[in-house]
Amino acid sequence: MTHPNDVAVGIVGLGGIGSHHATKLTERGANLVGGMDVDADARKRFREEFGVSVYEDETALYDDCDAVLVTTPNRFHEEYAVSALSAGLDVLIEKPLAHTLESAERIADAARDAEGFCMVGFNNRFAAPVRVIKHYQDEGRFGETTHVEANYVRRRGVPGRGSWFTSAEVAGGGALIDIGVHAIDLALYFLDHPEVVEVSGETRSEFGGRDDYAYVDMWGDDAGPEGFDVDDSASAFLRAADGTTVSLEVAWATNRPATDEFVVRGTEAGATFDRGGDDLTIHEASVGGGHHLSDATVETREGDSHAAEQAAFLEGVAAGETPAINTVEEGLRVQRVIDAIYRSAESGAAVRLD
Repeated sequence: MTHPNDVAVGIVGLGGIGSHHATKLTERGANLVGGMDVDADARKRFREEFGVSVYEDETALYDDCDAVLVTTPNRFHEEYAVSALSAGLDVLIEKPLAHTLESAERIADAARDAEGFCMVGFNNRFAAPVRVIKHYQDEGRFGETTHVEANYVRRRGVPGRGSWFTSAEVAGGGALIDIGVHAIDLALYFLDHPEVVEVSGETRSEFGGRDDYAYVDMWGDDAGPEGFDVDDSASAFLRAADGTTVSLEVAWATNRPATDEFVVRGTEAGATFDRGGDDLTIHEASVGGGHHLSDATVETREGDSHAAEQAAFLEGVAAGETPAINTVEEGLRVQRVIDAIYRSAESGAAVRLD
């Protein structure tokens, strides 16, 4: 069998996340063979930093690759993922699957018919606390998991206004589709991806469009409120066919303390953890020895979720087997929920998905 580090990997989209993936690939000794971007400056920076060939056209890159990572702005995911799948390559596509549900469906259709596979970049699934919770779920410690409280809230964290992140045309939305996608995916992952049948949500744009948007620091350059036409927060409630539920709070900016806390509630036990941390707490109750409550702190070894995600991808490519985690179908389910939240916010009513 081919060793994962012998897989010839290319990257399409050489901006910040593309360079981040390239760094992780280089650190593990992977066979990064090149990158592609339509922007000449991005190509130059990537070539100088990583010492590999760069291309303006994806076809030339595909000729040298066994697999590609698609890390472009959301609107262009479909173009490059579909062309790579058509070329027989395996694809790791950064979250979200696409900028619209229709585009995501076309990617999923292409993946079903392709020789290669498509994996979606939900790296938080590979975080140590998430893996521990899934382990205990599989062992039955939680009983039936019935509800997840999912928070991904920044007090002030709007990306550079005027970048593609704050453009509805390119990103497909704002905070919900950027960071909310992670929260939704993790919540559905803990519930074993049930069939979501009803979504009620509200999105807000209260801060990014203000001349007096106050912040301490900002990722990227600030072009001002004219470059902002997306949501900066969202609240939603999801109901699944099996009775499980999700409550969601997402924000790039809001007047409350920041929180990345997730609460997983089961019939026998529950857990809380911070999405950005390495530890978790398990909450249990018993009548043994007398009625009592117990909270167990679980310390985990610090891990690198992006590196672990890449390892799963490269192992699948090397073995010629589609990874069972982060599948394109799961990415499509998350996209349907995002679309439903936006539709619910627009209509002011709950949206049925069944």
